[in-house]
Amino acid sequence: MLTRPVYEALPYGYMALGIASFMLLEPNYALTAAAVVFVLGARIYNMRSQNRRTDPVKRRKSRGVPKMIYDLLPFIYLLSALAIFKFLPEKFYPLLAILLLSYSFYILVKRTLYRRHKLPVSPMF
Repeated sequence: MLTRPVYEALPYGYMALGIASFMLLEPNYALTAAAVVFVLGARIYNMRSQNRRTDPVKRRKSRGVPKMIYDLLPFIYLLSALAIFKFLPEKFYPLLAILLLSYSFYILVKRTLYRRHKLPVSPMF
């Protein structure tokens, strides 16, 4: 059994390993493997996040995008920004990558804050 700090850090570790591998390695198969490790880390993060939601299901808005894509959207933006940094380092492309990165972190912070609802305290009779 893993200790709680190690267990909580695993998805971040997977994503960091995927990002580092994606940025440092050159062969196509290594880039593909790095993207898969990153996406699996993001998927684990999303599953934990969905499990820890405390807002009522009926108050959640339905989106026009499939739920899995919607949940992975900030991570797709992040991976896209890293791909732009790696493959298109000239002209105005780094600016686009910085904007994508910023928007990705904005969505992640916004979702993280939204997952910190307080459960109602029921009175004890």
